[in-house]
Order: sequence, then structure tokens, then C-alpha cells
Amino acid sequence: EVQLVESGGGLVQAGGSLRLSCAASGFTFDDYVIGWFRQAPGKEREGVACISNSLGKLYIGDSVKGRFTISSDNAKKTAYLQMSSLKPEDTAVYYCAAVFSPLPHLVDTEYDYWGQGTQVTVSS
Repeated sequence: EVQLVESGGGLVQAGGSLRLSCAASGFTFDDYVIGWFRQAPGKEREGVACISNSLGKLYIGDSVKGRFTISSDNAKKTAYLQMSSLKPEDTAVYYCAAVFSPLPHLVDTEYDYWGQGTQVTVSS
């Protein structure tokens, strides 16, 4: 059974940091791209960052570039989203997802598996 389990969300003040984790099981982690997406109430889902576990290439979305980083530990089958300098507009449910691809991309419709999401709330 494929599972993606996010953790690390919570309430943080503006300017603070959080690290989200995405623990994967049930598929060959090394062959997949792991992406982080977010969705705020009333807004469309937005791609945040992604990383290719096979190539180590990563992509960071423009809205979070310079503040967020993505990494993964293939041995632990876990991906991370390090979020710094958080802003109230970063408030959203954050999802990790996986797509069978060597190259990183944030085309959400092509992702094969999704986690249940974790809430991140940034207070001003």
C-alpha cells in the first residue's frame, strides 16, 4: 500500500521557521519526484517545491524562492520542506505528492500519489 504521511505543520509567528516531513512507503522512493503543494482556503492548489530522488535535481517555486528549501533522504524514504521567513500568506494545507519521473516538475495533475496534508498557520 502506498502511503505518504506529512508531519511538522503547526502554528508559527511571521518570520519563523518550520520543517515539514513526508514519509513515504509502498513504492520505490528513488525513482520518484517528491513535490510539495499547498492550498489555502478559497485558492487553487499551488506547487511549492519538488525534488528528483534519482537525479537530485530540485525546483523551488517563485513565491517561496529564497525562503523554502527541499531535500530528501533516500535511505529514510523521507522528503523535507524547510520553510523560513514565513509570512501569513504562507498559511495553507501543505501536501506532499509523488510522481514517477526523473525530472522534477510541479504539474500536479501528473502526480500519482498524495498525502493527507498538514496545516501550516502563520500568524502576523
